[in-house]
Amino acid sequence: MSDRADAFDVDLFVIGGGSGGVRAARIAAGHGARVAIAEADRFGGTCVIRGCVPKKLLVYASRFADEFRDAAGYGWSIDSARFDWPTLIANKDREIARLERLYAEGLEKAGVRLYRQRAALAGPQAVRLADGSVIRAAHILVATGGVPRRDPNWAAHPRVLVSDDMFRLPKLPARLIVVGGGYIAVEFACLMHGLGVRTTLIHRGAELLRGFDRELATALRQAMQARGIEVLLGARPTHIDGRADRVSLRLDDGRVLDADYALMAIGRDPATHGLGLEDVGVVLEANGAIAVDAASRSSVPSIYAVGDVTDRVNLTPVAIREGQAFADSVFGKREARVDHALIPTAVFSTPELGCVGLTEAQALDEYAAIEIYRASFRPLKATLGGSAERTLLKLIVDADSQRVLGAHMLGPDAAEMAQLLGIALRMNARKADFDATMALHPTLAEEWVTLRAAQRITRG
Repeated sequence: MSDRADAFDVDLFVIGGGSGGVRAARIAAGHGARVAIAEADRFGGTCVIRGCVPKKLLVYASRFADEFRDAAGYGWSIDSARFDWPTLIANKDREIARLERLYAEGLEKAGVRLYRQRAALAGPQAVRLADGSVIRAAHILVATGGVPRRDPNWAAHPRVLVSDDMFRLPKLPARLIVVGGGYIAVEFACLMHGLGVRTTLIHRGAELLRGFDRELATALRQAMQARGIEVLLGARPTHIDGRADRVSLRLDDGRVLDADYALMAIGRDPATHGLGLEDVGVVLEANGAIAVDAASRSSVPSIYAVGDVTDRVNLTPVAIREGQAFADSVFGKREARVDHALIPTAVFSTPELGCVGLTEAQALDEYAAIEIYRASFRPLKATLGGSAERTLLKLIVDADSQRVLGAHMLGPDAAEMAQLLGIALRMNARKADFDATMALHPTLAEEWVTLRAAQRITRG
């Protein structure tokens, strides 16, 4: 446990009540530390309040259109299905409020002192709250997360939005333009289209989803276009005209697009502004992220940081694991480090993309030769439902050791499968282990253990 000298009011002060900060606070308190935490908004952070959880609820809502369409092939008649945006948002808000209460109650039960106000550094071992009070802490953890990137050229336009704004729109727009090619842009384009919004996605790059396997990214983009989403690649807005009732975007090729709203999903930045980090000597990266070592310690020995504010791997489970490792190491007196390799991830688009391990390009950078196993097929449900959409599975194997390096899927429940495949890859499963596993028929997942024909690719 940390030093309990009278010089300090608490052993740990956490700035930021998101997933990483909350986990660190609870675990540290469980180790016997005196802990306080400050959050200027609501406990739960980006993921719970304005990110993963409310987004997934909207994704679920958007997929009912497919279910209603497919139902006819299975003998169901659904003649009067009608969607109501205010009902969805009201129900979403009630669920988020419930989760926020659970986060706060969990902290209080653990003995953590809560401050519902903004906090900033007042020194290497001191925090100043918005009400002016100063709290002395032996250790400080910064877990303020990230914020949507805003360009000052359009930030003041009332019809130009960032992802946070999407969860509080007063009504469903008829027309939406999404600017960006990452997972946030793709997910919102898919879910809004599923709810009946005419959607155009504009991306300056040659393909969507940089960092994902290119073959899967291309297949997803083609599926989005087949569903009716307009995707414009190699394009960027040069001028944005936001008005009271609509927004116009002029592209670099001269085209002008009009919509009710434009969603700018052009990235996120570490939330370090105004925290007083540089004043106390904390080194920041070029993008404003807090530079930390493997133990999540900053350049100031008493100050640590976890989660998106460090810009290592910006995923909620990673922030949680980093927060726990910090608390166990500093207050539990047991060395803990986070392995940032083999992290399963997903894009909650429709169709869904899930993956774990190396992409084909990454595998060829590291290994002399690889084997690619693929399967592309219409799921059984589609045979009566009528959808022409195909599922794609891709397994990447080291040709020499036969160890499975990556697994990628586009199709129903891809995220669920990626989570379980992550266990196999972490255990260094070989292709023979997949082959020796009995198939469970009829399922989508059985395709992972029935892949036979391989394409061999050598470096260069």
